[in-house]
Amino acid sequence: MYLSRVTLNTARRETMKALVSPNLFHGGIESSFDGGRARRLWRIDDLNGKKYILILSETAPDLGQFAEQFGYTGEFETKDYTQLLDRVSAGGRWQFRLTANPVVTKMHGKIMAHVTPEHQKRWLVSRAEKLGFFLDQAEFQTVQAKWYDFRKKNGADSSRVRLLSVTFEGILTVADAGRFKETLCHGIGREKAYGQGLMTIVRGQYAE
Repeated sequence: MYLSRVTLNTARRETMKALVSPNLFHGGIESSFDGGRARRLWRIDDLNGKKYILILSETAPDLGQFAEQFGYTGEFETKDYTQLLDRVSAGGRWQFRLTANPVVTKMHGKIMAHVTPEHQKRWLVSRAEKLGFFLDQAEFQTVQAKWYDFRKKNGADSSRVRLLSVTFEGILTVADAGRFKETLCHGIGREKAYGQGLMTIVRGQYAE
């Protein structure tokens, strides 16, 4: 696995359009890989007043054109993610960041977003064990929530997409190392094509 990061240039008109309609980023990301279309995880991060895109993929991308379109020429990097995955073991505690689309399916299959931080946290806690980790409500929080409302084209047609993107940060404990690695590689929840589902982890002051 490879983790890539591109610095976004918010002075570019194309970048500002894509920050509102993330399907534009999705198309640019897919064009950065050879071969057929495949699901890659990605998300937008804000750090020290700058915006970045993180991309997790099974093969290394060629991000030159993407950076020229949405960022700065040459301002991107790709690192081998395998070394971090190899360090994951049961009982390990990690700082994490996740951007996801927390929803619930109501009667008749209607999908509704969890709009309060309390329900958003419960949504993640309820899924954690199946995804290979444990969460303590007191050790993580929601740090950002943003609604997207845009139209995506499908040939000559277009359809409306409306989704709530929520970013979580905090501490987790690995329960099942194998399952947790799958979660890191395959993501959490819905709307992955639009920058949802990517969880990243780092060692910090809570490292064992």
